[in-house]
Amino acid sequence: MNSDNDLQIAGDILEVPHLLQPPREHPVTVAEFVGLARAIAADRAQWEHLVEYDATSRWYHRLRTGPGYEVWLLSWVPGQGSGLHDHGRSSGVLTVLEGTLTERTERGTRALGAGAQRVFAPGYAHEVVNDTLEPAVSLHVYYPGLTDMPMYTTQSCEARPVTA
Repeated sequence: MNSDNDLQIAGDILEVPHLLQPPREHPVTVAEFVGLARAIAADRAQWEHLVEYDATSRWYHRLRTGPGYEVWLLSWVPGQGSGLHDHGRSSGVLTVLEGTLTERTERGTRALGAGAQRVFAPGYAHEVVNDTLEPAVSLHVYYPGLTDMPMYTTQSCEARPVTA
């Protein structure tokens, strides 16, 4: 009888280079963008010295760019928020590096502590807020790079684009 349990690999698979894909210089899949965010999060020396806190507005710094993507570092003092928005045609990965952020969507509210990640598709509307008494830091990867961030108002629990 033949089943998946009958499959065995003889020898060291890493010794068969023609079966291995070469590592990519830049991410191209959702999993690779998540991995990029995790790698940056784990390497505090890469970002910790750059963080600043601004009491008047969220602070942000473009940390890295690659073919078609951007990586942003943001800080949030207590009470600061993004407002309800989407990211236009960009997909993204939000990773909390320090502290806790609250994400609000039409589906509900969730607390995101250090290490939490959210992956979102184009057009995903949410609001991110620091509802705690401690500052927070987050990392945002956008593909393609962020060119549009439509803001919304909430009326009757339904997101509506803000018009001028």
